[in-house]
Order: sequence, then structure tokens, then C-alpha cells
Amino acid sequence: MIKFKEIYYLIASVMLLVGCSSSTTDDSKCKNQRTLKLNPDRYNVGFLIMDGVYNTELTAPYDIFQHTIYRDSIKAMNTFLVANTMEPVTAFEGNRHLPDFDYTSDDLPKIDILVVPSAEHHLDSDLEDTVMLNFVKEVAKDALFVTSHCDGAFVLAEAGLLDDYWSTTFPSDIPKYRDRYPQLKVKEDVWLVHDDKFITSAGGARSFEAALYLCEYLYGADIAHSLAGGLVIEWDIEEVPKLLNLDISISRDNK
Repeated sequence: MIKFKEIYYLIASVMLLVGCSSSTTDDSKCKNQRTLKLNPDRYNVGFLIMDGVYNTELTAPYDIFQHTIYRDSIKAMNTFLVANTMEPVTAFEGNRHLPDFDYTSDDLPKIDILVVPSAEHHLDSDLEDTVMLNFVKEVAKDALFVTSHCDGAFVLAEAGLLDDYWSTTFPSDIPKYRDRYPQLKVKEDVWLVHDDKFITSAGGARSFEAALYLCEYLYGADIAHSLAGGLVIEWDIEEVPKLLNLDISISRDNK
């Protein structure tokens, strides 16, 4: 005999399938049943991901920025993943990430902070993706900050965003960076560069420092130290090799 609970789950399953089949959304979006709620009183932080994305350059800043929601009296951050698909994106290390938005078809929220982690093909085929590059350029127009980690700087440079600014990238790729973009002002032997709205980092574990730096810039030292402590990271902005060429001002929302 079929029990009531079994009948309930059977009906619920059928309703979900019917909803998917009759929906105007495509199959991939039906499979990805994520519900994202964005707090309108927070910064929107979009992470651009693609196949071959490197875990550290994605998860390090994501960890730091996501944890801002647990701090009081600041304008915290909504964090979400943006890709050219709603299908799972496979990282270089093999794990898969579910995008929250497809930038080729979705109506995206305004992105206040764009994060471009490094990916496996950021030195070659990704730089031929004009749809992706145009998306980055459009977001950069109104974004408060555009950040990159490791070879994500190649994407910003290819999009023409860094021509007038200092930047850096993964240490061993700096010669390639200079060769491909001879017009750029490139800083080596630093963990991060902040010039105007652009923050570029050496990547790897230094992606944590770059994210903490932005939080200290926005929220002050106490919040940055609190975020670092929550992730058991030693943090002292004075100890970070960096180049700061700041010609902008933004009010700290924790005041």
C-alpha cells in the first residue's frame, strides 16, 4: 500500500517536471534550480567564471567578500557567479560550480564589483571570446571596482581597460603580459596593484590579500582584521608588497 508521504512526494515531483517542461526557460536553467536573493542594501559582487577557472583565484576573494554579511554596521556584499551558461562550470581542478546568471541572456543586476579570477585559457582562446570581453567592458563602465587575480589581468588588458593604469599579474607570466600589451604600465614584485577603480593581483594565495585590501579600503582596518581573523589569515596592510596609485575617493559605508 502506498503511504500518504509517498503520494505527496510523487505529486511534488510531477509538478516540478511539469513546471520545467511548460516553462519558458531553457532546459539548462530548469536543471539549475538555484534561488538567489540579492539584498538591495549591499554591494553586488559578480565573479566571472568559465571552464578552467582556477579554484584559489575564485574561492579566495569569494570567501572574504561573502563573509562581510556577518559584520555589523557596514554595507556588506552580495556575491554571485556569472558565466556564459547556466550549466555547471568545471574548474581546472575538476570541481564544478553552478552559475547564478548567464551574462549572454539574463537580465543581470548592476555589478558594483567585478571579479575576474584566472582561468586555464586566459593566455590564449579566452582572449578571442569577444562576447565575454564586451561583457567585461560594459560592466566596467559603471562598476565601482574591477578586480583580477593572476592571469585575469590578461582579460582586463585585452578588453582595453588597463591602458592608462598600472597593473600586475602572475609573476612568471609578466614577460608574456608585457610582450602582448607593450603599452601597459606593469609592476612586478608586488602582490597587488590598485590604480583608480582597477585592482590586479598576483593571484594564488595572494588573492586573499587583494580581497582583504579592498575590504580595508571600503570598511576600514577593524573590519579587515575581523574578516582575516575569521579565516585564520594574518593580515597587516603595511606588510603587503603593493603599488597604490589612487586618484579616486569612495565613502566608507561603515561610518
